[in-house]
This record gives sequence, C-alpha cells and structure tokens, in this order.
Amino acid sequence: MPVLAGAALALLGGLYAALLLLGTPVPVPAAPVEEVHGPVMVFGFVGTLIALERAVALGRRWALIGPFCSAAGALHLLAAGPALPGKLLVTAGAVVLLGVYRAIWRRQPSVALLAQAAGAFGWYAAALLWTAGFAVAEVVPWMTVFVVATIAGERLELAHVALFSAYAERLFLSALAALVAGAATATVWPRTGTFLYGLSLLAVTAWLAVFDVARRTVRATALPRYVAAGLLAGYAWLALAGLLWAGAGPVTDGARYDATLHAVFLGFVLSMIFVHAPVILPAVLRRPLPYHRVLYLPLALLHLTLLARIAAGDAAGLESVWRWSGTGNVASVLLFLACAVTLSATAARHPSQPKARSAS
Repeated sequence: MPVLAGAALALLGGLYAALLLLGTPVPVPAAPVEEVHGPVMVFGFVGTLIALERAVALGRRWALIGPFCSAAGALHLLAAGPALPGKLLVTAGAVVLLGVYRAIWRRQPSVALLAQAAGAFGWYAAALLWTAGFAVAEVVPWMTVFVVATIAGERLELAHVALFSAYAERLFLSALAALVAGAATATVWPRTGTFLYGLSLLAVTAWLAVFDVARRTVRATALPRYVAAGLLAGYAWLALAGLLWAGAGPVTDGARYDATLHAVFLGFVLSMIFVHAPVILPAVLRRPLPYHRVLYLPLALLHLTLLARIAAGDAAGLESVWRWSGTGNVASVLLFLACAVTLSATAARHPSQPKARSAS
C-alpha cells in the first residue's frame, strides 16, 4: 500500500505538471516540476504500477524494492526537479524489475515474459541515458519501448491473445526485436533510426491488431467489450505515432512532438490502464474493482479530448483548443480514479455482488 500510494502521488504530481505545461492558472511550485512531467508519469506512475504487479506475481519481498525505488524517485523529481538522486532511483527501479523478470523466467520462460523483459530494458535504457545527460525528448523512443513491449507482453499473458501458429509467434519476436533495434539506432543516428523505429512500431501495432482477439470480443458484452474497445482505440493511436515517426523523422519539440508523445502515452498507455484496471488491480490490492458501464465515461472523455488536442490543437494550431482539450485529458484521468474508487468501495460494502468476468 505505501508503494501504491507513492504511485498515486506520482500520478497527481504528473497531472499537476501537465496543467503547468498547458498554461493553466494554477499555483507554480518552487521546483520545476514541468521539466519532469514525462519521467514522473512514465517511470513514477506507470513504471511503479508495472513493477508492483510483477513483484506481487513473483511473491518475493525483495521484488518490492523496484517499485519503491521508482515511486521514491518520482517523488524526489517532483520535489527537486531533474536532480541526480531522483534519476538514479528510477534507474534502480528498472534494474530491480529486470531481476524480477529473470527470477520469473527461471520458473516459466515464455514469449510474453521475454517481451515484458524487453520493456524493462527500455525503461533502463531511457533512465540511464537521461541520467547521462540526454534530454527527455531524445529518450522518448526507449520510453515507448518500455510501455509498448510491456503491454504487448501482458496482452499475451493476461488477455489471451490468439497465437494461431508458430509463424505468428516468430512474427511477434521479429517485430519486437526490430522495435528495440530501432530505438538503439535512433539514439545513435536520429534521422535514419527514427524512420526505422516508426516502421517497427507500426509492425508491432499491426501484429497486435491482427492477432488480438479484441476484434472479436468487441462484439461481446460487459467487461470483454469494454476491454476490447479500449484496446482497439489504443492501437489506433499507437499506429498514428508510428506513422508520425516513420513519415516525418525525429522531433523534440513543437506540435508534432506533442501529438506523437501523447498519442503513445495518453491514447495508448492510459487507455490500456483504464481497461485493464478491473483485471489487474484486484490481483494486486486484493480488493474488488467490478466492471460497470460508467467506466466508459472516462474512456470516452480521454479519447475525445485527445482527438481534439491532436486534430485541432496540434494539427490546426488552435492554441485555445489545445489548452482546453489538454485539461480535458487530465479530467478524464481524475474521472477514472473517482469511478474506480467508488466502484471498489461499493463492491467492498456489498461482497455478495457477482464478480466481473475476466477480460479476453
């Protein structure tokens, strides 16, 4: 619970930094938190959640060191800005997570676990390069490897992605290897490497779109349909990011950077968190989070405001729309948290209610 509280504080701090970047009239803290918005959200929030879930799956106390380091590092970054101790802590979180995957691999090796380990390596590479002096914008491809490879691996492990043949498995491994190689190439040769990276990201997205059963379960009901809707929408945003990287090359600021970054980390990552929360959080917290159709509200708000942000704010250059739609992105996360807390508290008071079916 203390580690999860750290992740929650990292999320709130990251959202506050987002409001500052959007020019929202909120009090400005002494520390330059807007400079660490991305690392806090990706390493401090998403990284801590993933490391905590893996620690629970492993069942070893030492594994909790990883999410503790990433949460503590995020809080230090929020308190002091991009200082060395915070960077070292989030890097240590990635190192411990790699150790966790090694321990799980000894129990039961799998392609899904290999993908997640590749994601942890992406976290480690991004944090290490950032600590070494690279700008956050320069390590975004590695940050994307972290979230994309991890989520792809968890789809294989948790959501019954359909592997119809060994050929499909080899395609997945090839796309994953290309994604890691593309990130490495983009670090050394940004212009050529970013083009290759965008193509590899499109390859991973295409594999997920073809072999994920979400294309069929979207016609189901209740939780499976909710999960499928979020997955398919997330894959669409990930494809957009791949097209922007492959078609236009490297970018470190401006409207295209904003569009690419948030297509991945809002459209894809947050959508995945929203729809997988009813499956994963009960396993971690030992508390129920039943599905309810009210969960469609924050999911719809997230995608609609992101569409307005990218189409009208970034592409058309309408600054006011960009600012208000960005605020809507923040509101969608807060609305999801409110819905999740309410549903969990209600289910805890009425344990006789039937449990939600697992997603597929």
